[in-house]
Formats: sequence, structure tokens, C-alpha cells
Amino acid sequence: MELQQLLSMGFPNELATQALAATGGKSTLKATEWILNNNSSTAAATCTSSTPKPSQPKLDHFFHFQSKPSTNFPSPIPTAPRLIQNHQGGGGEAEEEEEQQQSKRPKLEALLPTDQQPPHEPLSERMRPSTIDDVVGQSHLLGPKSFLRSAIECNRLPSIVFWGPPGTGKTSIAKAIANSTSASSSSSYRFVPLSAVTCGVKGIRDTVEDARRLRLSKNKGTILFVDEVHRFNKSQQDSFLPVIDDGSIVFMGATTENPSFHLITPLLSRCRVLTLNPLKPHDVTLLLWRAVNHLEKGLPRSVGMRLDVKEEAIEFISVKCDGDGRVALNALEISAITASARVPAIESKANGGDLVQNEEDGIGIVAAIVTLDDAKEALQCKHLAYDKAGEEHYNLISALHKSMRGNDADAAIYWLARMLEAGEQPLYIARRLIRFASEDVGLADPSALNQAVACYQAAHFLGMPECNVILAQCVAYLALAPKSVSVYRAVEAAQRLVKESAGQNEGVPFHLRNAPTELMKELGYGKDYIYPPDNPGSLQSYLPPSLQGCKFLDWPNRTDG
Repeated sequence: MELQQLLSMGFPNELATQALAATGGKSTLKATEWILNNNSSTAAATCTSSTPKPSQPKLDHFFHFQSKPSTNFPSPIPTAPRLIQNHQGGGGEAEEEEEQQQSKRPKLEALLPTDQQPPHEPLSERMRPSTIDDVVGQSHLLGPKSFLRSAIECNRLPSIVFWGPPGTGKTSIAKAIANSTSASSSSSYRFVPLSAVTCGVKGIRDTVEDARRLRLSKNKGTILFVDEVHRFNKSQQDSFLPVIDDGSIVFMGATTENPSFHLITPLLSRCRVLTLNPLKPHDVTLLLWRAVNHLEKGLPRSVGMRLDVKEEAIEFISVKCDGDGRVALNALEISAITASARVPAIESKANGGDLVQNEEDGIGIVAAIVTLDDAKEALQCKHLAYDKAGEEHYNLISALHKSMRGNDADAAIYWLARMLEAGEQPLYIARRLIRFASEDVGLADPSALNQAVACYQAAHFLGMPECNVILAQCVAYLALAPKSVSVYRAVEAAQRLVKESAGQNEGVPFHLRNAPTELMKELGYGKDYIYPPDNPGSLQSYLPPSLQGCKFLDWPNRTDG
């Protein structure tokens, strides 16, 4: 079969046989490349004077190119497949027409890296937007009349802290701002990225000194971008303050943590905090199609062959990535690699290849087809935004607590499931349920506390995943139970009074004191105390004289004694 394919391409029998022998005889593509690479010597030696020398076939002639509608990026350049099927050679007018078609098609050398190997840089990094107009999503920050666009047009960039979940475009927007400013103004900015994970104060000082020299010598500003800025301690964050004040740098920081908790107040007062939201599914869809269609930076460079990506695969990734563009692009790249692995070295559908027919010239082409199953394999579990020690941890437990307080058992069980699937410790949840049983249910259903304590013990005995039902039962019980915050408010009122009033230093009344010794009895300890079991109708005071009549617990069934 391989020999016949080479002969159909116009190669002489002896040359084709020699090429197959040199390459192992199992790959038409390798044999073709061997012939082309050795054509100057081997082909000349093989072809005799009596045999007409065949015109050298060009590999790009056998490739069919595909393009899909583009978005904001340059018009999509079609991608090249790894291998082709039989091409019926000919001469005369047909050959001349083929040559004209070849001249209009992009050369293979321009489509793929010189070493025919995919680049090591991930797809998510290659697809970063070049300018602010290429950024997908975050329209609330990048709209036509936004202050960011106005700052770029006026070439007056403020210091900014980008706050948002991973994969929402914090680094991309910072780089795009620098590029957009350079393109729209005569005085450009130099973009210097640093990471708080690997950089210290010395690195910051060196960058600042370079920025000052550049401003004085070339009147060029510097954007200092610090990723994971929340990892800097207080003294490291203090080092930014003077250089922001004197204009040596334009500071841009990125953080996934709440700046109110992790950044010092003086730094926040000098920066504009911009909140980035998770990308919407339609934004992610646009981002993924852009990666599919962009040849120089996009998906074809990852696999080095033609791709046919199904719409359902794009839609699945767009919904399941939880608004994280990086997760979506990485999943798409993994899906493409999985699909390309199914394409065999020989264009035979029986051997597992996917045959795609070119309707224009009838040339069959083996292509990698990215299916929904490939996307599901790449995203084997739904990406959950959760940080056990960060803000999202407290957001979810707050949602669980408030749902139970509002008697919504369905919502409470949902938030419980979110926490468990994200890997939260079940005993932490159980402890919160014990607190809820007293704080929000209280005396309205005193048995709720017993239920919560039993839930904690059962969760401790069983562990995950078996204890999930135990936790769900307790959550549902507490959500449906009657609620009373009387005990919670009573203890708060009493503690507030102890802190604020003079009664906190007032001695215990003598009749309430214990008198274990004769001396204490002689001093009046326990004198005039009335024992209630023996005197059920008697009345006596249990508060200090200055607090007589104070009420802390508002409960209809209480009895004063």
C-alpha cells in the first residue's frame, strides 16, 4: 500500500522502494520526507536517463486547509494535517491548475515550527491578548467609557490592584494595558513582571532603580506588575509606597485573595482596586474558538496537524470550567492532544484514523477530530473554586449557615455538597452545626444540640465519604427546626454589660457565697440564703444590688424566681 501511494505521487519505483527501506516501510509520510530531503543526491542517482525525471511533489499541495469564523484576532489561518491520502497525479492542464492552487496555499514551512515539534509554552500563555481590545470578558472594566480606556488614551495610568479568581485575566489585562498604551502614545511603558513567590525586596529595588534611570534617560515609564502580591509581608509591601508616590513606577498587582485582608492600608490607599469576575460561558466559548482558529499562537501549533473541533466539545468546556479561562484553554489543548493521538501514521481509517473529505478537489485528509468525549476526558471532574484557608471558604460556610437560618433545607444541602466536593474537612462543618444548634435553634428545640453533637461523633467515626449522609441529615434537621436566638442574644447582652458597666467589679452578695469554713460563716458568707426546694414560694435576689431587675433572656416560658 505504501509503495502504491508513493508511485501515485509520481516517484519512480526504485526511488520509492529505497525510501521505504530506509524508513522502515511503515510510513508514507516518512518515506516522502526522506525522498525530498535526499532528492539532490539519491533521486538523481536513482533516476536513469531513460526514465523521465518526475517533478518534485510539494507536500503542501497534498494538504487541505480549514478555516472557521474568526473573532477579534487576525483572520484564522487554516491548519495542516499530519498525513494525506492518495492523490491522483496527472500532467498538462491539470498539473498547471494544481500549481496555481499551490501558489495560493500557505507553505507548510510557514505553518509549523521548523523542528515539527509543538512548542513547550502552554496554549493559555500563547493566547494572551496583545492589546486591550483583544481581552475577552470583564466588560464592566473595559467598556468604551471605562476609566481604564480613558487612562490609556490620556497616557496617565494609575496604580492598580487586580482582584479576582484564577483565570479571569488579571495578568493578561495588565500586559494588554502596557501594549495598548505604547500603541496609542508616543511615550511608551516598559512592562516588568515579578512574582511575589520568587522575588524579594532586593529584586524590587533593582527594578525601581532601572525604572528611574529609564525615566531620566529616555522619558519612558515602567509598569511594575507583581503577581500574587498578597504573599508579600508588611515590610515588603511598604517598599512600594515611596516609589509609587514619586512616580518612579506604575504599580499593578494581582491577587486572588481579598485585598482588605491581605494588603496593607497604605498600599490600598495608593491603588485602585479592580474586581474581576469569573468569565461567562459565552466569553469562554469565544476564547476557545479564537484558540482553535489562530494558527500562529493557537491550538494547531500544539499538535502540528489539522483539527476539527466539535461545537459540543467547546460548549462542554465553556460550562464546566467555572469561568476560568486558563482551565478552559488547558482542557482544550489536552483534548486536542488526545484526539491527535488517535490519528495513525498511515492514512487508513481502518487503523483508527478519521477521514475528512475535501469537497473542492476530492483529496482525502486524515484530521484530528476533537469530540465531546475528549473534552470530558480532559475535564474529568468539575473545576471548583474553593480555598480552604481563603475567602471562598468563609463565603461557603456563611451561605450554609444563612440557608439553615432561613429554613431553606434545599439550599443548605447544596452548599454542604459544594464544600464536601471541594475537599472541606467534615469535622469543621460538624463543629459549625453544633454552634448553629445553640445560636439559631436554641430553646425552640433543645434537642437540636443533641442532634448536632451526635452528628459530630458519627462523622468522626465514619469519615468521608460515608459521613456525607450524616452531615446532610443534621443540616436538614437544623434547617427545618424552629428557630430562637433568645439564648444567643441573652449571653451577648450579659457580656456587653459586664464589659461596660460597673457591675463587673461588684462583689457577689453574701447570701449567694459559699461558706465551707467556720471563719467564712462568721463573716456572713451564705447568711440568709433561702433553699428553694424547701421554700418553693420564697423570693430572693440573685443579682448584685446595682443590677436588680435586669432582664437578659427574652423567653415566654421563663419563670422568675
